Amino acid sequence: MKKNILIIPGDGIGQEVTTWGKQVLNRIAEKYNHEFIFDEAIMGHTAIEATGNPLPDETLEKAKASDAILFGAIGHAKYDNDPSAKVRPEQGLLKIRKELGLYANLRPILLFDELLDASSLKPEVLRGTDILFFRELTGDVYFGEKKRNEDNTFASDLMNYHRYEVERITRKAYDAARTRNKKLCSVDKANVLETSRLWREVVQEIAKEYPDVETEHMFIDNAAMQLVKNPKKFDVVLTANLFGDILTDEASQIAGSMGMLASASIGDGTGFFEPIHGSAHDIAGQNKANPLASILSAALMLDIAFGLQDEAKAVTNAVSETLKAGWRTGDIANSETAADKILGTEEMGAKVLEFLK
Repeated sequence: MKKNILIIPGDGIGQEVTTWGKQVLNRIAEKYNHEFIFDEAIMGHTAIEATGNPLPDETLEKAKASDAILFGAIGHAKYDNDPSAKVRPEQGLLKIRKELGLYANLRPILLFDELLDASSLKPEVLRGTDILFFRELTGDVYFGEKKRNEDNTFASDLMNYHRYEVERITRKAYDAARTRNKKLCSVDKANVLETSRLWREVVQEIAKEYPDVETEHMFIDNAAMQLVKNPKKFDVVLTANLFGDILTDEASQIAGSMGMLASASIGDGTGFFEPIHGSAHDIAGQNKANPLASILSAALMLDIAFGLQDEAKAVTNAVSETLKAGWRTGDIANSETAADKILGTEEMGAKVLEFLK
């Protein structure tokens, strides 16, 4: 197989973690006789500093010409502390999602048994958890009209959804549920929000096309509580952009760290694969970042974008074997982890490559 892969490191620790995602893809290409051709582009704060634009035209052109994209992270503290900034790194991410038609964000919450103690939740509550989130990615308040009055005493963000936006991600979620445990939970706030009432109506209609899948509807506040009370009750979770953003970050504590969670943003063309952690500028350049989420994002790329299930499983198994051998980065270590088993970004990436042999 021959594929063109675009690497967009982004900001902060993005450069460090995508290095290892790329090296894992190279090892897979060697091992399974594929040809992966890599290119690189800038986005986010890095792009603003270089061009004044969080998503330069050249980056977008490269993205559209690639078969898949491996992304690092985006953001910088200077924008967090300046809400009035007109140009922001996140604008680049939102625009590329829109331009590539990436309407479905898939976030698997797969718990490695070796990391049961890394979570703040009890091991007996967590053991056996395996959730696949489907978060709608191109609608909701993120893309609705935003207003602020002249005297700065009022602001508003328009939350909106079109029927077709709900339909297309709902069908993807149901198709996935059929390949898993045939259970789907749709999360909304239909007792308050009109957008959620449309969401629930559409999901109820499409559910009739999938009589073999058990469907449950749950309000967002209850879902947030159930996620930490009994995460094993969930299989496929379908929800809107804002709610999905919040729930999947909460779910990172099930896996022990954001540094363990990969994601895939897909539509009808080029897929976009990234760890869910942020740019973490406080540890950037210090060899402290966990590269496993980027490596697992590469595994998602192999599976979802290229249909290479065996190769994807080989990567996931290499991560599992690394953890079983006791190796940890600081974010997933605990008080009982031996000091000589705690590795930096480069050393952890190298360990995964060893097990991938």
